[in-house]
Amino acid sequence: MEGESKYTDIACIIFAGGKSRRMGEDKALLPFGGKNSLSEFQYEKFKPYFENIYISTKYKDKFDFEANFIEDIQFYEKDDPSIPIYSPAVALYSVFKKYGFNKIFAISVDTPFFDIEHFKKLYENDNSALDIIMPRSKEGIHPLCTVYKKSCEDELLKMIEQDVHKLRILTKSLNTEYIDFEDEKPFLNLNNKETYHKALEIKN
Repeated sequence: MEGESKYTDIACIIFAGGKSRRMGEDKALLPFGGKNSLSEFQYEKFKPYFENIYISTKYKDKFDFEANFIEDIQFYEKDDPSIPIYSPAVALYSVFKKYGFNKIFAISVDTPFFDIEHFKKLYENDNSALDIIMPRSKEGIHPLCTVYKKSCEDELLKMIEQDVHKLRILTKSLNTEYIDFEDEKPFLNLNNKETYHKALEIKN
């Protein structure tokens, strides 16, 4: 990125707190792209472009590299206050509540082919009337490759209190712009061993 200044008006947040049920192990820690983990790969990939970059997670102690981390604010099940709630909505709310960013680029740890050029396509379509700028492809919308603004914070808290946790629900009540992408490769999501090995072959 020589000769190009970093983005200062938007923070990059890598979401690495998923449950990884289908993978069978914590995918945030799987090796990728010459790095010890997907988390480190994503962090190093976007770090040159953003003044503020963080990894969103339940627990930062699981990572073996230096980075900025945001741990989730703790919410608990209403029926059983001993059970903590972890979800994309909780993670996104925690980012806004703890750091007060006006705008963030939320990228999932397991979407390694979404790069800075794809982000720029979202960023360049922003305007002050929008709350969310979200990519859309033939396979659907992609809430974890998306630009969110602080105006989402109150709605996120309402969702959490109502036990609603999917980020795509935000688009129903907030001003959202969908940006169309023809290529599906940026949205390849490493949900299971099959897609992980497919991604390794593509990367190599």
